[in-house]
This record gives sequence, C-alpha cells and structure tokens, in this order.
Amino acid sequence: MDFSAILSDALRSGIGPIAAVYALAAMGLNLHFGYTGLLNFGQVGFMLVGGYGLAITVSTYDGPMWLGVLGGIACAIVLALLLGLPTLRLRADYLAITTIAAGETLRLFYRSSWAEPVTGGVFGLQRFANDFYELSPIDPGTYGVWLVRFSSRDLWVMIVGWALVLVVGGLMALLIHSPWGRVIRSVREDEVAARSLGKNVYAYKMQSLVLGGVIGAVAGMMQAIQVQSVNPDNYDPGVTFFLYTLLVLGGAGRILGPVVGSILFWFVLSFLDSALRQAIDAEYISPDLISTSEVGAVRFALVGVALILLVAFRPQGILGSRKEMLLSGR
Repeated sequence: MDFSAILSDALRSGIGPIAAVYALAAMGLNLHFGYTGLLNFGQVGFMLVGGYGLAITVSTYDGPMWLGVLGGIACAIVLALLLGLPTLRLRADYLAITTIAAGETLRLFYRSSWAEPVTGGVFGLQRFANDFYELSPIDPGTYGVWLVRFSSRDLWVMIVGWALVLVVGGLMALLIHSPWGRVIRSVREDEVAARSLGKNVYAYKMQSLVLGGVIGAVAGMMQAIQVQSVNPDNYDPGVTFFLYTLLVLGGAGRILGPVVGSILFWFVLSFLDSALRQAIDAEYISPDLISTSEVGAVRFALVGVALILLVAFRPQGILGSRKEMLLSGR
C-alpha cells in the first residue's frame, strides 16, 4: 500500500475547496443551531438557491457575475423570510419540518421539466464561472508542497473559499460578542426569559435565520464555481446532515467549530476511501468481504461509528464547552 498517496489524498480533501465550502455552509448553520437554537434541517436549500441564483443569472440570462452573486443572496433572503415568517412564532419542530420539506421541494422544482428552460432541469447548468477564473492571479500549472498539490484553478478557489471562511468567522466573532449576539444566545438558552426582558425574540430569530441563510447561499455559490456546474441532485437533504456532522465534530456554538469539523470530516473520509481501495487492490481485504463498489458505504459507516464514540465521550465536540452545553440544554 502506498501510504504517501493515501495521506496525500486525505490532506488535499482536508484543506481543499470542498472543505472550505462545507466549513462556510456549516458556519451559517452554526449561527442557526449553535447560537440561536434554530433547528434548521434545510441549509442545503439556501446553498441551492445561492448556486442557482448565480448560475441562472450568468448562464441563462447572460448577466454579469456580480449580479449573479447579488441574485443568489437575494434568493436566500427571500427563502429565509418565506420559511421564517409562518414558523418562527411556533415550536422549534415546526421550523425543522418546514426547512427539510422546503429543501427537498426546491430540489424537485429546479429539476422539473416545467423549470427546465431556466434551470436546465435534470441536466443543470454548466460553465458560468469563467469570469471568476479570469480574475485569478495564479499562472496555469500545478502548485503545492510536500504531498499536497493543487491545480491553479483549484488553488484559486481554495484561496477565495478559505478567505471567505476567515472573513465570515471574523464577522461572526464580532456579532456573537456584541449585544445582538448576547441576545440570540439568551434566546437559545431560555426564550421565555429573553421575552420577559422585553426582547423581540421573533425578530432576533428572523435576523439569525436570514444571516445564516445568506452564508449558506455564499457557500452554494462557491461550490457551483468550483465545479463550474449546478445540478439539483447535488443538493439532497444528506448535505444538511453532513453539515450537522461537522458541528458535532468541531463543536456547536464555537466560531471555529465548523472549520475544524470540516477539515477533520473530509480528511478522515478521504483517508478511509483511499486506504480501503488500496487495501482491496493489495488483497489485504478480500473482495468477497468488501467490494470496490461498497467502499463508499463502508467509509460512511466507519465515520458514523467514530461519531458515535465522540458523542459518547465528548458530546460537546472537539472545541465545545461541556459546561455551556449543559447550561444551554443541548
């Protein structure tokens, strides 16, 4: 087995563009769940409208990319308002039901034949991010150190993606430690107490939902740019549960929790995938026990076992505070 190749694949995934995209999306979800206590199971819906808002503006209507970015953000704001207005005054489980249903409804709508002239239907839209890559100051080629190497295009996406993670993390740190942040944390811990102090809990929840949704939409745009494609089937409900996995790993209610969770998740997932495939090829693992086609399912099962052990021994996550978790009732 080539352990250097295994480690190389894992490191590329752990710090690559996809890890940055998921870290960014999970930061939005962290604002919802980790800081405000909103049970949002439809974060993937915000990613979908963000990615499609960009792609439709540029590919279908030949608009500039900056207008597509604004369009994606506007779609996320509208979606958050549509989801939040009827549900945020009710119990948390109503928001959970509404968001997971909305995410799946949007996916089916965008892939429908009725929407195909605009969204591309089941085929999606392609090659709409050329303007983004033309801004790259990096010459074509391959760059890296030691075992980690990226193409110039992936490196450009990775730089922009992690820069966005840094900016969003800084802004969230300022918000969370501001009076606004203290209010949303009080809403998470005791909504009735916050309301009794004269705080408009409904308005603060709505603000959090909109802001976290916009962050998710930006992540969806970066994902679309990275692959130069949007397809509705890439935005299934499983993506949201991956994001919750990142929060469990890194620690909900921590600025760096989603970042650490994303790096670990993609590192471990890629490490297991590469190691299992090489072990099967080298016949360390019998193909009768695990075939190559089953590697994807097996790696997720192993990650699930590791996650169960983490929850059992450190339920607050790697960066989380056990005391704060107990006080918030999570």
